Amino acid sequence: MNETVGVIGAGRMGLPIIGHLAKQGFPTFATDLNAAKRTEVESRGAIWSPGLEALAKEATVLLVCVGFDRELRELFSEMKPQSGAIVAVLSTVNPRTVQALSKEAQARGFHVVDATVCRGGRAADEGRLLSFVGGPADVVQRMTPVLRAYSSDVVHSGEVGSAQVAKAANNLVLWACLVADHEALALASRYGVDVEKLRRALLLSRGDPTVFVTRPISGAFTIATVLIFIIMVVPAVRARRRTA
Repeated sequence: MNETVGVIGAGRMGLPIIGHLAKQGFPTFATDLNAAKRTEVESRGAIWSPGLEALAKEATVLLVCVGFDRELRELFSEMKPQSGAIVAVLSTVNPRTVQALSKEAQARGFHVVDATVCRGGRAADEGRLLSFVGGPADVVQRMTPVLRAYSSDVVHSGEVGSAQVAKAANNLVLWACLVADHEALALASRYGVDVEKLRRALLLSRGDPTVFVTRPISGAFTIATVLIFIIMVVPAVRARRRTA
């Protein structure tokens, strides 16, 4: 273990990540625009850096946890990483933004990869995030021990930018499931079914994302789903409109 890690951004995700890195024995430095975060950073075993320049002088791997593309670009223009350093973008941004920064970084002598995280705040607290990583295999291999400090699962998704796409796909499935859950229980309620009883029963079924494993999408599966929709959902929606 010879990487020194710098974390830029000590927010909801950044703080627990900082804590896990320090706990796993990585020399960890952190900075944030909000200087009041210093106490929390130091309480988690990391060293507070007064700014980007001081952080970049120490770190061989930098984890960027800022909000948006514009912030990332502004940060990048001010950043002066060491030669050969890895800058990993944990932020959820446009894949093309990361790809453009990666090309610029090559000319400046360091690496940029995207390393998006999934599963939310509780998983961050528990150190069991899912990390998608987009970048060259040798760079991803080098930084995987760092990711493992706060991730129970690390997936090399492909080239730079692919981790952004992978996270978007993950979130699409997540929100589709949430909407489907809501609509399914609303349908049950409309027909007078005990919603809580049905909810518990559905946990025993395959009404969850494991359907991707057990029942790959096929023509017959799609047709059956459409028929159920036509027979039950459409009449319920029409009835709701009439009573509205």
